[in-house]
Amino acid sequence: MRRTEAAPDPDSAARVVTLPVSWDDSAAAALAGLVPGTGPVTLTAAAEAWIAPIANAAYAAGLDMPMAERLHRLLLLRRAAPVDAVWAGDAADAPGFVLNLPAFLDSDGQFDVADFAEAVETAVIALSLAAPRSRDVDIGIADLAGLLAALGLDYASEAARDTARCLAAILRARADLASAQIGRLGGPMRSADFAWPVPPAQTPVRGLAEAARAAREAAAAVDGMRHRATTALQRPGLAEALLGVETGNIAPAFAAVGLGGGLTRAARAWLAVSGVTAEEALAAALSGGNPIPLYGLEAHAAMHDAIAPFVHAMPPRPMPLTVQAAATPRRDLPGRRGGYTQKASVGGHKMFLRTGEYDDGTLGEIFIALQKEGAAFRGLMDNFAQAVSLGLQHGVPLERFVEAFVFTRFGPAGTVEGDPAVPAATSLLDYAFRHLAVNYLGRHDLPDAEIEEADTVGHGARDQLPLALPAEASPRVRRRGLRVVAR
Repeated sequence: MRRTEAAPDPDSAARVVTLPVSWDDSAAAALAGLVPGTGPVTLTAAAEAWIAPIANAAYAAGLDMPMAERLHRLLLLRRAAPVDAVWAGDAADAPGFVLNLPAFLDSDGQFDVADFAEAVETAVIALSLAAPRSRDVDIGIADLAGLLAALGLDYASEAARDTARCLAAILRARADLASAQIGRLGGPMRSADFAWPVPPAQTPVRGLAEAARAAREAAAAVDGMRHRATTALQRPGLAEALLGVETGNIAPAFAAVGLGGGLTRAARAWLAVSGVTAEEALAAALSGGNPIPLYGLEAHAAMHDAIAPFVHAMPPRPMPLTVQAAATPRRDLPGRRGGYTQKASVGGHKMFLRTGEYDDGTLGEIFIALQKEGAAFRGLMDNFAQAVSLGLQHGVPLERFVEAFVFTRFGPAGTVEGDPAVPAATSLLDYAFRHLAVNYLGRHDLPDAEIEEADTVGHGARDQLPLALPAEASPRVRRRGLRVVAR
């Protein structure tokens, strides 16, 4: 085990997290976000908090299976984990489990079909015990692209799609069988919907097609289930990060280089099964080759179509993005243009707002220069100003930008010095577009910015509600005054 400090996002306070040495910092950050509270987190205690009640419920129900041992093993091998709601102790909200497909590869590089089927059964029963009144459970898979790469299967090939069909068939059949098993313990039963196709007769994965067809045949005999739906592919979340998933659900790998700058696990696996060394791959890439294939929307859509008949709930089918022609061509600014530079200070942070105008006096570009912000923030602000300028030059009305960015709230914020037209601003962007609204649109009707404490929520003057509440209290301050009274 190792101990580190981690936070699920940059705006959250870091927590001390204890987890296995082999688990990376992304897993530590995910664990910090999954476990409620702000204190130290240990994987062992956090897992026991949701596993123990499930194991006790299984014992009380008379289920003859080592539920706690199964769940601990799935988590420690990074094969499966529940979604956020289960970790938070509120499984009834959205009971779900994610299975990390590459983690089911054995030491010989073969997919362990039996363990995968058992994991599906375990997940369904665990969620049924954690949320006994829920009508649906969402068992999903993750990192199909990583599994296919490790098996040496081209993601865009029919062999890869047949492999995915069989995996989905096992997922659906074993989940439905587990739902039927838990339903026989008591409670409402629902008719089993069996309108899904026969899986392929063969795949490159040893024993997979036979297991899929046998599972489907067993599921066909089910006459009732506890749940309306058992399988779903959801948007990737913290559970996937905890398991070390590189690619969400069935999507193809979109890059061969990971966040750390090295090759992804899937890319390394593809090179290994292809017999290509890293040096050879680099030489091929420098020569214009493609040693690690990447795939686009067409391959993703074909994989979606292959799996969809077997799964209860799927994300939208990937569709190519369509770019509409600009409503108006770009209107170039004159070489020598009018405008002005406004110097102001927002909450003690100096900034310069410079404008560029067309010959008719309309606004065509803006520049925002900051004095003491970090290089990254200055760069983002520079590029943001360029994007706004391009929009103005392509005919986007300034009013649209004012509506979008006035009342944006982030630091620095506060009293404005150097510009009598804008007394206060909730952010640098709020100030910039308030100033432009006054000087180019004649807008003097914008509500004044309300500077609240950092721990409040709201949207300036637009927070005012027709309620008899103290005007000086922000929404979060009002919430602090609420109490739950029980008799």
